[in-house]
Amino acid sequence: MKIFAVGMNYVEHNKELGNTLLITEKDLRKTEEPVIFTKPDSALLKDGKPFFIPDFMGRIDYETEVVVRICRLGKGIPQQFAHRYYDAVTLGIDFTAREVQKKAKDLGRPWTIAKGFDGSAVIGAWVKPTPAPHPEQSSPPRCLPQREGSLKDVQIPIQDLHFRLDINGETRQVGYTGDMLYKVDELISYISKYFTLKTGDLLFTGTPVGVGPVHIDDHLEGWLEDRKVLEFNCK
Repeated sequence: MKIFAVGMNYVEHNKELGNTLLITEKDLRKTEEPVIFTKPDSALLKDGKPFFIPDFMGRIDYETEVVVRICRLGKGIPQQFAHRYYDAVTLGIDFTAREVQKKAKDLGRPWTIAKGFDGSAVIGAWVKPTPAPHPEQSSPPRCLPQREGSLKDVQIPIQDLHFRLDINGETRQVGYTGDMLYKVDELISYISKYFTLKTGDLLFTGTPVGVGPVHIDDHLEGWLEDRKVLEFNCK
């Protein structure tokens, strides 16, 4: 299993961290390629298990992200067929050792330690997405869940999805997948040019504005629309 992640995929988050982007006035699209990095499989944390803060690494920030699950083998996938290569979506946390990351950036070194330490890729419960429509098609209907159910019980439009993170009952981060600079299908097509995608691979699609530090005893809850899909504690 491979864990892919996308950096700087929301304009306001880029401003938040002081990143300089080349963006056209026409459609707010980056003129450079997506920023892709990977996490090892030992970074994966699921099933509501606690996140043990590595305090020796300094400040640890939450970054709330929509995560998609790859469902078939693919290489060099055309964008118009990319929706066939994922079957589930959830909310995840890309934990980042911010001070370690800044030091690495300043020295021109990779982010591997800052992004890939144990437990730094948290994922919640999976739900079924609806592929983004082509421009000539109308938007798919929103099927909002009213109760817990199996994967097939819920359908959510992948590029029309609102999500949020609550910490200790207070909303800290709110996002909308329609604001992504690079959409899910674009990312899958791009990544598959360089890496063969396999069943079970994960894609963290980037975080919106509002990142911040976590502390011991924090209780985190993540929501896709009306559905709570993520819940765990920091230790």
